[in-house]
Amino acid sequence: MTMTVVVTRNVPDRFRGFLASVMCEVAPGVYTGPGMSQGVRERVWTVLEKWFEGAPDEAVLMTWPDRSVQGGQRFATLGSPKVELFEQDGVFLVRAALTVEAHRSLKTNDLQPLDAGVIATPDAKPVTGG
Repeated sequence: MTMTVVVTRNVPDRFRGFLASVMCEVAPGVYTGPGMSQGVRERVWTVLEKWFEGAPDEAVLMTWPDRSVQGGQRFATLGSPKVELFEQDGVFLVRAALTVEAHRSLKTNDLQPLDAGVIATPDAKPVTGG
């Protein structure tokens, strides 16, 4: 059985009403649809794309299983997620920027600078792609 999940952030109320009419809202802004067909999923996404206005901090993420891709999962996003999703060696990873406070709290002698201002601990391998 397939499970489609939609996560919303700061979207207008009509998104919530529409999604609640076709999926189960299991937590605020989190909707699940077990057994949702590809056709229904595509129609739901088309409605969300049409309504999406792209206001700051407004976002929608949809994910569903797909055995034809590495990691077995596909993602569709609208807006600017606070994190970046990317695939590395068949596994989906999340990358987020360090806050200024978090960056300052790190011991600078434990860090090695990488290209483009990326910082890693000595035992970490730099992540490429995404």
